[in-house]
Amino acid sequence: MGDFTARAPKALNDPTLRRNFRRAMDGLMAKRALQFQDRDAWDALRARGAAAKARVVARLPELLEQLEARLTANGIRVHWAETTAQANAIVLDILRQAGARTVIKGKSMVSEEMELNHHLEAHGIAAIESDLGEYIIQLAGEAPSHIVMPCIHKNKAEIAALFAENIEGLGYTEDVDELTAAARRALRGRFAEADAGISGVNFAVAETGTLVLVENEGNGRLSTTLPPLHIAVMGIEKLAERLDDLPALLALLPRSATGQPITTYVNMISHPRRDGERDGPKAVHVVLLDSGRSRVHADPELRDTLRCIRCGACMNHCPVYSRVGGHTYKFVYPGPIGKILTPQLEGLDCAGDQPHASTLCNACVEVCPVRIPIADILVRLRAESIDPSGSAAVKGAGSMRKSLESLTWKGWALMHSVPLLHRLGTWALSRLGNLIPAAALPPLSTWMRVRSRPVFAPKTLHELAREKGYGNE
Repeated sequence: MGDFTARAPKALNDPTLRRNFRRAMDGLMAKRALQFQDRDAWDALRARGAAAKARVVARLPELLEQLEARLTANGIRVHWAETTAQANAIVLDILRQAGARTVIKGKSMVSEEMELNHHLEAHGIAAIESDLGEYIIQLAGEAPSHIVMPCIHKNKAEIAALFAENIEGLGYTEDVDELTAAARRALRGRFAEADAGISGVNFAVAETGTLVLVENEGNGRLSTTLPPLHIAVMGIEKLAERLDDLPALLALLPRSATGQPITTYVNMISHPRRDGERDGPKAVHVVLLDSGRSRVHADPELRDTLRCIRCGACMNHCPVYSRVGGHTYKFVYPGPIGKILTPQLEGLDCAGDQPHASTLCNACVEVCPVRIPIADILVRLRAESIDPSGSAAVKGAGSMRKSLESLTWKGWALMHSVPLLHRLGTWALSRLGNLIPAAALPPLSTWMRVRSRPVFAPKTLHELAREKGYGNE
C-alpha cells in the first residue's frame, strides 16, 4: 500500500522542504498567471488543446496503428511492450545487439516508470541523466519529486553540497552559473562518448510518424543526435493526431509548466540519419509502453486521464502537493494527476490511498490545459476503492473497504430512513454525545485525529421547535 497518510507528517514537519516548495510553487503560479492574463484567449487555446487530446483518446487504437505504419515507413523500428518488464527487456536487447555499454539519457517519466536506469545498471550498462535536474537527483540517489522539475525539492545550498561531494575539482559554491558550468563540464564528454541515447517523447504525431521532444537545455537534442543509436520510450497515450494539433499543444505545455511563452528547443525526429546527412543516429527505435493504459482507456469516464500532457500545472496549484512534495506520494507520478493515474496503473490495492489525499478544491481542474476532470475521477476512484460489487473497472477495486466503516454507514442510513430511530438517535447524542472521550475508539478516533472534537447541542432541533410552538398544530 502506498500509505500516503503515514509519510505526510514527516514532510509537513520538515521546514526546509516546506520553504523550498512554497517558494517554488509561488514562483511557478505567478509566471503561469502572467502567460494567461487574457481569459478569452486562454479559454480558446485550452479548448483547442483539449479537443486535440480528446480526439486521440477517442481514436487511440486506430491512431497507434497509424503511428506504427508511419514510423516504420520512415525507417524507425517500433516495439510494443505490455508491461514495464517487457519494455526494459526490449531496451536491453536493443542495446546488447548494438554492443552498447554506455547510455546518455534525456528526461523521461516513462523511463522512471520502468525504473530503466536500475535495470540497465544491473546488467552492466551505465545510464547517465543529461537533464540538469535529473542529473542532480541521480547524484543524490533519489527519484524525481516533480514531473517537470525533478529536483524542485532541493535548495541552492543542498545542490552546492551535493556537487562539491560528487564533482571532482569543484569546491563548495552556491553560485548558480558555476554550478551549471560544472555540470556541463561533467556531462559534455558523455554525449560524444555514449554508445546510445535514450529519450522520452512529448508527442508522437500519427499523421507523419514524427517524434516531438521539447526541452530548455539542449541536452535532449544532443542525446538524440550524437550517439549512433537513439531509443525513445513513450506511453501509448502520448499522441497527437496531426501536425496541425501541435501549435496549440506546444503553446499550452510550456506556459502551463514553467510560465514560459515557448520552450528553448522543439525537436522533431522523423527518421534515422540518411545518406548525405552529417548528424543524427544511424538507428532509431521507439518502445510503446502500455502498462495498464489500455485498461484505463476501456472505461469511458476514466479514459480522460490519458489526455494529460505532463505539464505539472495541477501539482503547482495543489494545496496538498505544495505542502508535502512529490516523494510523499512514493510513486512516479505525484500530485493530482498521480492521484488519478497511479491507482489505475498500479491498482487500488497498491495505491488506493492516493485519491483520498485531496481536498477536492478543484484548483487542478481550473488550471489543467486539456480540461481533465480530475476531481470527478478522484470521486469515482474513491467509490471504486470500497466497491464490493465486483463490477468495478479499476484493478484492486474494493480493497479499501472496511467492515466497521461499512456497518457504520449502514447504521447511519437506517437511522435516517426510520423516523423513530432518528428521534432516538438524535436524543441520545444530545444527552450523551459530549461524554465521548477525546481518545475515542475507532472509527471515531480516526475521524477525530484530523478534526476538532464535535460539541453536541443539549436539545435536538425538533425539541427546540416544539418549545417554540412549531409542529403542535
